[in-house]
Amino acid sequence: MRPPGLFGRLKAAVVGVVHVGALPGTPRSSLPLTQIIDQACQEAEAYKDAGVDGLIVENMHDLPYTVCPGPEVTAAMTVISAAVRQTCPHLALGVQILCAANQQAIAVALAAGLDFIRAEGFVFSHVADEGIINACAGNLLRYRKQVGAENIQIFADIKKKHSAHALTADVSVAETASAAELFLADGVVLTGTATGSPADPRELKEVKHAVKIPVLIGSGVTLENVRNYLDANALIIASSYSFVPLQTSISDVKNCQVPSNTQGVIVMETFLPKLTAADYCRGFGRSTNTASLNFLYAVITMAYGRVSDGNVELCQLHSNHLSESGPE
Repeated sequence: MRPPGLFGRLKAAVVGVVHVGALPGTPRSSLPLTQIIDQACQEAEAYKDAGVDGLIVENMHDLPYTVCPGPEVTAAMTVISAAVRQTCPHLALGVQILCAANQQAIAVALAAGLDFIRAEGFVFSHVADEGIINACAGNLLRYRKQVGAENIQIFADIKKKHSAHALTADVSVAETASAAELFLADGVVLTGTATGSPADPRELKEVKHAVKIPVLIGSGVTLENVRNYLDANALIIASSYSFVPLQTSISDVKNCQVPSNTQGVIVMETFLPKLTAADYCRGFGRSTNTASLNFLYAVITMAYGRVSDGNVELCQLHSNHLSESGPE
């Protein structure tokens, strides 16, 4: 059996996602690449300060996705990922290039010094928004070998979200995970049916029982349901965050001047280490963002018991959702 890889010995590690702006050449592109890089690094810095265990850089805003993104996308993702690596030299970093551009992701990870990729369509075929996605494990691992990137780990989506799986209706999610393990995936990613849709906790148990490689939850983890997924090796968390504009400061937060929109790029959890329970009661207690402000903090607390003296009461204020003592 292969030795445990990235996240293999961890329980409920927290992995954030840096959603880079629409890249040059894509329909929604509007920013210069230098600004996209700056925003990605600022978001990565916020995640790092919040205490996450890893990050994934993803071209989420390159809608509509294509199964053959151009070389300009690969080049841009390489530059962005390298900048994020400089920003977060000690975090586990990965990359995903939509849609199913897994060889390109390996190339980016190798050039930028990343640790892993998230791969779509690793085993079995499915019908996605972008069309039919066929299994790529054989070609992908041969490519990884050829370019000398065997240190880059591959975390493979199984029964991927935003996809129809009628072609493999007679293959269970546990059997799909076992196939991915047989085909040398370093880990599998379990999701719900769409972005923000929670994975089935029963499927997590089935997959954990079926494979010995790390199992990651790839969608739908919230403050209310996080306890269902603490047996996973890692939790990929992105869309559940409420974001605020870059200019929001700690003084804004304490004075309850936090905007209620969700169209920014800095996670509010960045400010939690600097806040006391008194600040919370004075400001956050009246904020529409209360639950999301404590989301990442709650996940980390439950997984690792990371409760500092100044934040113990923050956790207690959410006793309806979690225990401040962390998991058993």
